[in-house]
Parts: sequence; C-alpha cells; structure tokens
Amino acid sequence: MQLLDYLPTVADFPKPGIQFRDISPLLGDPAAFAQAIGCMAAIAQQFDYSHIVGVESRGFVFASALALHTQKGLVLVRKPNKLPLASHRESYGLEYGSDALEIQSTSLPAGSRVLLIDDVLATGGTLIAAAKLINQVGAVAIASICLLEIESLGGKAKLGSNGLVSHAVLKTA
Repeated sequence: MQLLDYLPTVADFPKPGIQFRDISPLLGDPAAFAQAIGCMAAIAQQFDYSHIVGVESRGFVFASALALHTQKGLVLVRKPNKLPLASHRESYGLEYGSDALEIQSTSLPAGSRVLLIDDVLATGGTLIAAAKLINQVGAVAIASICLLEIESLGGKAKLGSNGLVSHAVLKTA
C-alpha cells in the first residue's frame, strides 16, 4: 500500500498558491490509517519518551492513535482560548499567515520527555512553537514525528537549527 496515494493535493487551499495535502482519504481507509500509525510507532521506538503531544487540529488524530498504540500519555497543544486552565501561549508563522498555540501550565510533569506529533511538516513553525511551549512547562521536546514532510519548504532544517530532531513517514517535494 502506498500511503502517499491516500493524501491527494488540493490546489489553492486555504489560499491561492498553497498545495494542501488532504488526510481525509487516509483516515477514511482503516488499513491505510493503521499502516500510518504503525509506521509512526516504529519511528517512536527509537526514543525514550513519557508523553505524546498532539498539535491542533489534525495532529490530534495521529497523536491520539499513536498514544493509544504505544500506551503513552497524551497532551494537546491547542489554538488560543480553547483551554480552561492557566496556559502558556506561543505565536508562530505559517507558509500562509500566522497563528498561535497554547498549552495548559500543568499538563506535563516537570522533566517529561515528549514526542511532538503532527500530520504535515511544512515550514516547521507550528512544531517549533509547540516545542517552545513544552519547554515553558518544564518538559523536554525530544523529537517530532509527522505523517508527511514537504521537503521543499525546509521545515526539517529549521527544526534542527532549533534543536529538534524530526522524522516523517512520507516525504514529498
């Protein structure tokens, strides 16, 4: 099974010039979704970690399935004003704009070793912001795993220059 076949490109979404990868077909096929989570779990095995952090919103899908598969705790990094308790906020840039993420101050025990999970690594801004939030709560982001890396956008190098190891199940130009 070629997982990339389950991630069609949607031109000009959410803005003109953006080539969006739709994960819906992959999620709609149980065998493809299971294979994707199995591949992510195989990558995760090389790390010593206590928690998985999923990045809103599509990262939640992969992070929750991976947390269940690996029997690790799950923490969510959310868009602003979605968390009920005291939170930290970090702004970041996207290839098509800017945004911010938040994490609850008490969501991770101090010293936790965390794997960051998202669906697509593009420019790296989202994962760098999430890693900064993890550090703000006293935990350590040790690596990120994404389903797909868009290599031409340089996110992996940007993550590396910020001290974050990055892996992807699939890569595309």
